[in-house]
Amino acid sequence: MRLYLDDDTAWPLLAKLLRKAAHDVQMPGDIGMSGAPDPVHLTRAIADGRVCVTKNHDDFWILHNLLKQAQGRHPGIFVVRQDNDPTRDLTPKGIVSAVRKLEAAGVPIQDEFVVLNHWR
Repeated sequence: MRLYLDDDTAWPLLAKLLRKAAHDVQMPGDIGMSGAPDPVHLTRAIADGRVCVTKNHDDFWILHNLLKQAQGRHPGIFVVRQDNDPTRDLTPKGIVSAVRKLEAAGVPIQDEFVVLNHWR
């Protein structure tokens, strides 16, 4: 799967584990976009045909709904909820596992807003 890690999920360990799991991963620092606003990150992910992975639930929910209302498309948005609760929060390995389970289930990703914590 082609993934774009938003600034808040652009962890070297996560990128390494996702790449080891055969995913094509791009991070903002790889393309000179560190610190860009969320709409810019999502625009880049869309342009490159990548699913955007973020912890920023609220802002990306708004962007997702904006695209849907404008009849736009996106490759998908994966959200990692961080509630400071170890029973619900995902580690980098947990994120990789959730992506693997989601893929295995054959769930549509295109134009969807998926909370990865539900797939642990």
